[in-house]
Amino acid sequence: MTSPASSLDPAIAARLKRSADGLVPAIAQQYDTGEVLMLGWMDDEALHRTLTTGRCTYWSRSRQEYWVKGDTSGHVQHVKSVALDCDADTILVKVDQTGPACHTGTRTCFDDRLLPLSGPQGQ
Repeated sequence: MTSPASSLDPAIAARLKRSADGLVPAIAQQYDTGEVLMLGWMDDEALHRTLTTGRCTYWSRSRQEYWVKGDTSGHVQHVKSVALDCDADTILVKVDQTGPACHTGTRTCFDDRLLPLSGPQGQ
C-alpha cells in the first residue's frame, strides 16, 4: 500500500511503527466500560482524520479505501481519546460507540468467539 501524503503531525508520524504495508492496528474500546469493541487498521492519514474529526477513520484492507465508522451503518464511533502503546505499534482509541461495532450486528467483534483453554489456566 502506498499511503497518500498525510497531514499527520510529523512528531506523531515519527513515533509510529508500521507494518510492511504502512498500517498500524487500532483497537476501539468503549471509553466508559472498557469493553473492547473491534480492531481496525490505520495509516498516517486515517490517524490524522481520526484525531481531527472526532470520528474513527480506518483503512479497509479489503476495499483499499478509507472508511469512517458509521457513515453507512449509522453505528458511529465518537472519539474520546487516542493513545499509542509503549512500542508505538498499536493505537488505542477510546470511543463512545453508537449501536453495534461489529459488521455482524453484535455489540463487539469479540462477544461470542471464546476459544477453549486446555492447560492449567482452563481448569
